[in-house]
Amino acid sequence: MPLARDGSGIDATARAFWSQVHPVFMTPPLAASLFGAILAGSVDPLLAGVHVVAMFAAVYTAHVKDGYVDFHVRGEDDDHPLTERGCRTALTLSTAVFTLCCAVLGVLVGPIAVAVTLPTWLIAYHHAPQLDTNPVTATTGYPLGIALSVLGGFYVQAATITAVPLGFAVVFLTLLSGIKVIDDAQDYAYDRSIEKRTVAVAVGPDRAYDVAYGLMTVALGAVVAFVAARVFPITALLAALAFAAVAGIARRAEPELATMLLIRGSYVFLAVLVAAVRFDPIGRLL
Repeated sequence: MPLARDGSGIDATARAFWSQVHPVFMTPPLAASLFGAILAGSVDPLLAGVHVVAMFAAVYTAHVKDGYVDFHVRGEDDDHPLTERGCRTALTLSTAVFTLCCAVLGVLVGPIAVAVTLPTWLIAYHHAPQLDTNPVTATTGYPLGIALSVLGGFYVQAATITAVPLGFAVVFLTLLSGIKVIDDAQDYAYDRSIEKRTVAVAVGPDRAYDVAYGLMTVALGAVVAFVAARVFPITALLAALAFAAVAGIARRAEPELATMLLIRGSYVFLAVLVAAVRFDPIGRLL
């Protein structure tokens, strides 16, 4: 039985498996893992690499499972590159890679490293059809995975959790939840027709936008508060300002463009935070 729906052979199968790699959504969790490692100060490349691979396997699992449920189970999608067997095979492989990474982290770091890492796979595997039917879990699943990626990336380096990675995890969870509400609003009509309860379906598109930008405002306010409390370096304020500028433009755009702007704005936000943590140029001048 073939693994790919659009052909047979190694090339067709490889293309089908590779189709589940979505760089726009995979980059933030991997970058968050490395960001957590940078927060720890001294970075062990092996531990950082193992945790990044674990995050890749978790997100890949989410993409395959989501596609499997939406096409083969619910019949919502028009097409999917993998057959049912192909989806099961891909899930088995990604889960095996994730399990191997956890085993390595357990040996090299300890059981708590596994405990911090494992929830990312649980969220990924259960996103569909369990978590994506509730407005809260449908919205926070992906952002929570990124928050855990920051904490895991830090823990495997430092073997502890401090206020700094916790603060950044909270900020990312809140900020990205706001972006996710905007992203889900793109599919408001369709989600409503199949009774899928995203925030937009639950409260209406207009109020969903208010919720989304409210969450983003809270996240940026948290950055300011953490800077004032000397948890974050003062240069982190530049990250808040940069994202606020992008959010201001996105606020006047339609959902698809707004999502694109906000996701890329989150990349800028993360990049400036990395620079702030590593160099803190403003702090050095004061």
